[in-house]
Amino acid sequence: MKAVSESKPVTMCGRHRVIEWLLIAAAVLTTVSATLGVLMLYYVFKPLTMLLAMGLVLLRARSSGALGRFDILLLLALLASMAGDVFLMLPGNYFLPGLASFLLAHLFYIALFRQNSPWFANRRALAGTLGAGAAMYAWVWGGLNDPVLKIAVATYVTVISLMVAQAIGRATILQNLAARAVALGACAFMLSDSLIAINRFVQPLPLVSLWVLGSYYLAQILIVRNAKA
Repeated sequence: MKAVSESKPVTMCGRHRVIEWLLIAAAVLTTVSATLGVLMLYYVFKPLTMLLAMGLVLLRARSSGALGRFDILLLLALLASMAGDVFLMLPGNYFLPGLASFLLAHLFYIALFRQNSPWFANRRALAGTLGAGAAMYAWVWGGLNDPVLKIAVATYVTVISLMVAQAIGRATILQNLAARAVALGACAFMLSDSLIAINRFVQPLPLVSLWVLGSYYLAQILIVRNAKA
């Protein structure tokens, strides 16, 4: 009976590792296929990466015995991110729906990082991220020809800046490696979006898909692996 009871956590741990490696592999394949212009692989692996991330969260919740509020918020953030991924990879101009999807994802992330931390515990981080967001917005302002786009981008920049500030504040309170990894992931998310904005509204960047997707998947993987209630 003891051997049977001990086999379940071992098996679950093995499944975690398999999905983690599949998640990393899918992220790498998405980045490489986008960089090389292999669109068929790109269209398959981009949504698959987020599905694997959600699968990892569900498996972790199953091993803990319950799907809690923390897990649900993380799943909703990943689902909104996947919607944004799909909008941005489709042919045609779906930038605003993609932007709206990721804005929703960041709202879920803010709520997630609030679960075991007060609001914006690190005020220096809050001032710093809002300042960095304002500087980025000023940089891309000249390329925002549509008034609706100006409002949408301003709103998005504010929300992602708050998301990063909340993640850093959470790391300040929790003082552990996992929380610091999540905060690093949030910063990588902001970097990825900044590169998208520069490439789209200021000037084309060399190997932009490599840098944008590389930092984006680093962000999501760090958050998914380390964000725990």
